[in-house]
Amino acid sequence: MAEVKEFTLPDLGEGLTEAEVVRWLVEVGEVVAVDQPVVEVETAKAMVEVPCPYGGVVTARYGAEGEELAVGAPLLTVAVGADASAPAAAEGSGSGGADGVVAEADGADAAGDGGAGETSGAVLVGYGTGAPPARRRRVRPTPVPAAAAGQVNGVASGYGRHAVTPEVPVRAEAAEPAPGPVPVISPLVRRLARQNGVELRTLTGSGPDGLILRADVERAIGAAGAPAAAEPSAAAASAPAADAGEVRIPLRGLRGVVADKMSRSRREIPEATCWVDVDATELLAARRAMNAAGGPDAPKISLLALLARICTAALARYPELNARVDTEAREIVRLERVHVGFAAQTDRGLVVPVVRDAHARSAESLSEELGRLTGAARDGSLTPGELTGSTFTLNNYGVFGVDGSTPIINHPEAAMLGVGRIVPKPWVYEGELAVRQVTQLSLTFDHRVCDGGVAGGFLRYVADCVEQPAVLLRGV
Repeated sequence: MAEVKEFTLPDLGEGLTEAEVVRWLVEVGEVVAVDQPVVEVETAKAMVEVPCPYGGVVTARYGAEGEELAVGAPLLTVAVGADASAPAAAEGSGSGGADGVVAEADGADAAGDGGAGETSGAVLVGYGTGAPPARRRRVRPTPVPAAAAGQVNGVASGYGRHAVTPEVPVRAEAAEPAPGPVPVISPLVRRLARQNGVELRTLTGSGPDGLILRADVERAIGAAGAPAAAEPSAAAASAPAADAGEVRIPLRGLRGVVADKMSRSRREIPEATCWVDVDATELLAARRAMNAAGGPDAPKISLLALLARICTAALARYPELNARVDTEAREIVRLERVHVGFAAQTDRGLVVPVVRDAHARSAESLSEELGRLTGAARDGSLTPGELTGSTFTLNNYGVFGVDGSTPIINHPEAAMLGVGRIVPKPWVYEGELAVRQVTQLSLTFDHRVCDGGVAGGFLRYVADCVEQPAVLLRGV
């Protein structure tokens, strides 16, 4: 017999709790292989194709295109086994059948035991070749009344979330709740029921196989005239009335992730900032010489790449700043490899792509990788792996036409270097007043990992390399 397995939305990256369904890549009734991408979703950080760890026949899809799903919410169900195609053909609707068993992924299943015994090679958090999650109980739902099952199976798309609402009483006629496990997957549904005093065992779910959805709980609250729905809460009553001209923007998606991370940084990190004005005339001249030597067809080396190369050299001298603080162990963790993040403003908001092993790259290699990541950031195709794991961040806010800033550290890093705009200014050069190309460098650092002497030494070395690029040759 084929076994119907449920695949839930996995954790797609650090700090992400939800994703929006952009495009389904498979249809109900279609045969999928292990690790085949089945849906394209957009997180707060990137567009991601999600591979399925099971091989078999798709029996149901959850969530319409454009709908947001929480991590852990069901994505689809797959009939796994030698005869998987038979039930799929018989079901037609792809709802899994009213009397079928939908199994949540447990420790063994999460490894992706497809129909042919294949093993998933996906490395998304929560399933694949990583450590298996804790075993979870299989849910054997209570049977759905014939009328309700007929309506659910009548949904051609197979979207359990958007199944036709059955015309049956919300609460069962039985005086006592039915025994056995409650067919609820979403913790949000459980919490909503608990907060409003709804007994889940008395509800008839409108989802596939009698699954209780949020809409079922909301109907039960409305039918019972719950006080939570009829009366404003004390907090709402005490809140000031909204101004007619007010616009409220939810802190969610990318903006919500950024807000949470910045708040955590300011809350946990005792940061300090030091800055210095530098003459960047020689650095600009060195860049022109490098690009001229490469010829007209050679890739151009960017100014940001030169600054990143200077930073890696400075971190080799001052490794205290390539670190993080383990607050639970009360330890400073110094990192051997340097992964440089750089702030990039896009139409979707601020993102920080990461150049891996920047310390092992030349200026040309850094420039090529920075250009690739910048292009991917603008078109929204960065992967979660390209947005996490930085150990030091470079922030070029000079592109916005400002001279200085006090950056907020990208938690859990220990430092960030900010670069202002480069503008011609009067400057004393070789004992005479001259017009030079001047910029301001600012270093924000975690005062737990070092004192001002280390931070000042790092910043002074970076400034010396900007003013005299030949200083870098000592370390080549």
